[in-house]
Amino acid sequence: MQHKPKRSRAIALPGGEFRARATEYLDFLAAWVKKPRQTASVVPSSRYLARLMVAQIDPLDGRVLELGGGTGVFTRAILQTGLPPEKLEVVEINPAFARGLRRHFPHVSILETPAQIVSTATAGEPGDYQTVVSGLPLLAMDRYMHHDILSESFRMLRPGGSFVQFTYSMRPPVSRDVIDMLGLDVVRAGQTVRNFPPATVFRFSRRGE
Repeated sequence: MQHKPKRSRAIALPGGEFRARATEYLDFLAAWVKKPRQTASVVPSSRYLARLMVAQIDPLDGRVLELGGGTGVFTRAILQTGLPPEKLEVVEINPAFARGLRRHFPHVSILETPAQIVSTATAGEPGDYQTVVSGLPLLAMDRYMHHDILSESFRMLRPGGSFVQFTYSMRPPVSRDVIDMLGLDVVRAGQTVRNFPPATVFRFSRRGE
């Protein structure tokens, strides 16, 4: 009895999707080689992680801000929720990534502005945003940067809004003293082993909301 050879997953993918993923991988690898601390991983996040990150976005419920757009894995997942492109703004300070995001998402506003001062460049006003989706490598940053990024993000978020962050650790990537200083709560929103490395998603919100 002859066994048919198994097709690899890559061959099974549609040509356009395979090329897009290959391009994302090469772009991400090049960025990691150039600035490993800023990029933090040698591969883009998986679509399984992206689904966890965007799970609570309501496409009819206000603006969304993404921090650290990278190659656009989370950007694509956000738009797949049905959120209109004009309601999404993506922060990316790596010029090569920013160019790629503008090419792939021409109707989305790409901001080459540091996350800790993003309110100086957004189209929306403080309080207009339902969710901040963060792909920033917080584990590579110090507690002062954590404080500034979270403080600015919650300035933009409306009451009840949340800051969603993934990490390769089982613990939140922000220290308890920073969380307490800003009056926040944090819960584990999910985890996936279908990412390299395996990732955990945490959701931050204002205490009592």
